[in-house]
Amino acid sequence: MRYLVCAFVFLTVVAGNVQADISQPDALALLKKIEAAARELNYSGIFVYQYGNQVETSKITHYSDATGEHEKLEALNGPARETIRNNDEVICYLPESNSVKVEKRNTRKFFPALLPKDISKLSANYTIKLGDVERVAGYDCQSLILEPKDNLRYAHKFWADNVTGLLLKATLLNANGEVIDQFAFTQLTIGGLIDKSQFKPKPAWKTLAWKTDDSTIVDGNTHDTGWVINEPLPGFSKIVELKRLMPGKKSPVSHLVYSDGLSTVSVFIEPLAGMPHPMQGLASQGVLNVYARSLADFQITVIGEVPVATVKKIGNSMTNKHK
Repeated sequence: MRYLVCAFVFLTVVAGNVQADISQPDALALLKKIEAAARELNYSGIFVYQYGNQVETSKITHYSDATGEHEKLEALNGPARETIRNNDEVICYLPESNSVKVEKRNTRKFFPALLPKDISKLSANYTIKLGDVERVAGYDCQSLILEPKDNLRYAHKFWADNVTGLLLKATLLNANGEVIDQFAFTQLTIGGLIDKSQFKPKPAWKTLAWKTDDSTIVDGNTHDTGWVINEPLPGFSKIVELKRLMPGKKSPVSHLVYSDGLSTVSVFIEPLAGMPHPMQGLASQGVLNVYARSLADFQITVIGEVPVATVKKIGNSMTNKHK
């Protein structure tokens, strides 16, 4: 299952008081400002990502110019790795495995750019409210709460810089109000000039025998795998459908991705032939819920940072329209 989790990765109770006298249109306007700020501003800083007992620390540098968006993400703990993004092209430098991976940013979202461009659709599935003003990384921030309208998605709480709207902290909360994961800047500079020379890989890494891995995608987004959801879930729409090669697999695996704009679910379908111990039922992998079942000669695996009800509903509703 580990390789599927890796492929997935390339509010009933909310902390804080809600200002009930603030109208939802104001909250939607702030969401739009947050989405634009992550794309349009120059910024650099250090943030932490916490999930369970794990803590990852990263340094991010982002700038926008006439050619588009450019971003560098460097891991400060754990295995050395750097990710350099130019618009939708993402290059991952992994010196520990002596490899370079090139991919297109079809579904991956990088903090602080966690929001979709079309903010208006979020209000169909979330009640959006403004909260208190709080301090994050030395900046006064307006907090913002997105409470799910059903049990198919988790709650979100965001903190945005009062001046620029840049997202400085984001938490995901379950139905009990417990934090599932969290991004937060600990040090940040917004605006100013960015030294573009730092968007090159470390000089020492150039001596390594790099192997560029850009062959995992067999067919692009327009590929019809034949797999569909019989009973679509409210708010979730298909954003990717393709076939890809997986480590140790002889045949391509069908990969479909569904999203409501904030929550993303991946569905992997592969032949049962050659699988000695196919997974069945529910499991958890860190902050992800996983549901698997067999259908005819195929194994269906659903992975997402969503409640158990969501992965089960999607997994049980998958069918092949060609069979």
